[in-house]
Amino acid sequence: MTGRILMIGCGNMGGAMLARWLADGLSPDSVTVVSPSLRVMPPGVHVVAALPDPDDFSAETVMLALKPQQLGALKTPVFARYAPKLLISILAGVEIAALDRLSQAQAVVRAMPNLPVAIGRGVVALHGATDDGAARATAEALMTPLGLVEWIAAEAQFDAVTALAGCGPGFVFRFADALAKAGQALGLPADQAARLALATLEGSSRMAGSADVSPAVLADRVASPGGSTREGLNVLDDGDALVTLMTRTLAASAQRNAEMAANARDDRAPR
Repeated sequence: MTGRILMIGCGNMGGAMLARWLADGLSPDSVTVVSPSLRVMPPGVHVVAALPDPDDFSAETVMLALKPQQLGALKTPVFARYAPKLLISILAGVEIAALDRLSQAQAVVRAMPNLPVAIGRGVVALHGATDDGAARATAEALMTPLGLVEWIAAEAQFDAVTALAGCGPGFVFRFADALAKAGQALGLPADQAARLALATLEGSSRMAGSADVSPAVLADRVASPGGSTREGLNVLDDGDALVTLMTRTLAASAQRNAEMAANARDDRAPR
């Protein structure tokens, strides 16, 4: 359905996505990766150091998986001649309008995956201004093996989605580390505290995902009146401390996404 795929860049996120696609049955022979360093790829995946000339190479789907700061490298006459059926970008903060100017792609879709896509438990937010049903179906089919796929109606919401789902694993990992360190501060061995924290997060996450009530309700169910969980929740709930902290955290990430979008918007002219 996706045809030949050209991945421009394949770092941590692109590599995680590629690994999952291959595990799901995608033929490695259908993927070509542009990597100036000729990074080692899974067996069967083609790797080239420079963008192939479109007169000699064509791909139905082109995915931009480089860093937003590297966007200028695509503002070339060679890439401007590319005309894939679908251009997918995972560049944080780079809007559809900026992507439209890069090539002659028939349809452009922004995607924001998070790192758990590597194990098929990630989140991929999609947004596209196109009304091309086939292109949207291709984008969704490509992302479905990676985890939960959500279409975002308004591009203006993409900064918030990126902060919540894209950056979210980093915040969860930090919380896991903090939970373990708190256990260590109470006298537990560091390695044991880490195991307990991770297992607690994994089990709680699975329970919340399958529950028919919200996490807020689940938290209250765990907390018996006058019990130890309630005493701990009182600290987190005092003045909405945890909500306030997470709101500030996501706002900082969303602001940075907006700044990157502004930078891409200001650099309009193809080179």
